[in-house]
Amino acid sequence: MLEQARQRTAEFQSRLGDAGIDLALVTDESSIAYLAGFWGYLSVEFGRPTFLLLRPDVEPVVITPLMESEMVSAMTWIERVETWEDSGPDRWESVLARAIGDHRGAIGIERAALPPLVRAWFDDQMPDTPLADIASLLGAMRMIKSPEEIDVMRQAGAIAGTMMQAAEGALAEGVPEYEAALAVIEAGTRKAAGFLTAKGWEAFVSPLIHNLQIMQSGRDTSMVHRRASVKPLERGDPVYFCFCNLAEFKHYRLGFDRMFFIREVADDAAEVQQAAIDAQQAAIAAMRPGVTAESVAEAANVVYRERGYQTGYRTGRSIGMAYLEAPELKLGDQTVLQPGMTFAVDGGISVDGRLGGRIGDSVVVTESGTEYITEYPRDLRVVNR
Repeated sequence: MLEQARQRTAEFQSRLGDAGIDLALVTDESSIAYLAGFWGYLSVEFGRPTFLLLRPDVEPVVITPLMESEMVSAMTWIERVETWEDSGPDRWESVLARAIGDHRGAIGIERAALPPLVRAWFDDQMPDTPLADIASLLGAMRMIKSPEEIDVMRQAGAIAGTMMQAAEGALAEGVPEYEAALAVIEAGTRKAAGFLTAKGWEAFVSPLIHNLQIMQSGRDTSMVHRRASVKPLERGDPVYFCFCNLAEFKHYRLGFDRMFFIREVADDAAEVQQAAIDAQQAAIAAMRPGVTAESVAEAANVVYRERGYQTGYRTGRSIGMAYLEAPELKLGDQTVLQPGMTFAVDGGISVDGRLGGRIGDSVVVTESGTEYITEYPRDLRVVNR
């Protein structure tokens, strides 16, 4: 993985040169992971920015907090790692200014991902320096995944499938929601640990599944992103699991969703869920090289219209090292699909604020169509416990 990161960086430096950008400052965590091969656990949310400075013909530079530098140096292929401290002459502002030096001309940044405190520093210290958005240059590279990246995503898919099996196995009438969330965390962690070794770069990759489980049941099912609670499951309850912030491995993040019903399913709930399943399957059936992203979304929307439903949800999103990459499967996105693109493809609908239908899978576009990255039954699931 580190050699791939080195090659990606060289390619990106070449693209910067072709675009006439002599200096780029990368601040987004997923972009740094994609290029430098490392990520941290305390980042800009704690007021601790990390930077990757890139020039077309110069070795890259990482600037990171002193407390993070040992792990960063052990994970990255980049040799020059500069550190900053919380106070004194080596605060991040001073270290960054020294690294930029007397540069004249535009500085490339990922505009939408630039942390506000870094933007404020530019406004204060370099108000006349143009900032050029390089997000599209890097985004174009990240659209197509390498075979090695897809292998990692398949491992993440296997972890996700194990988690969903544990989730379904924990469901029963009278059991509180959080018990299923605990089962997911344990099963996912154990499965992820099986893909790791204690050697080299992998020694710094944690298998622990630790984010809050997105889970809703009963009348809350249409709330989409509620977390698991102490609510006991009741007979007839729909139960929805979203693993979009759980199905992550080696910084590759999938989309994966399923709906279950406790002991029985009402006719109207079954109709809504079946519409979501059929819409998702129609979208996946429409995916192949040469079609547009919006045409895939339209294939799903046809199913909804035929069933008398309307949905404002997108049908899917590109996935990789970030939760959301380009393109998106929605009307207006005319990106042409190519082999190696990876997507989370959803069936999703809410009706009258009381019913919800949900299903989601991750797929990779192949030369002839698609292949699933996530695997779990795609039918109406009733748990008889």
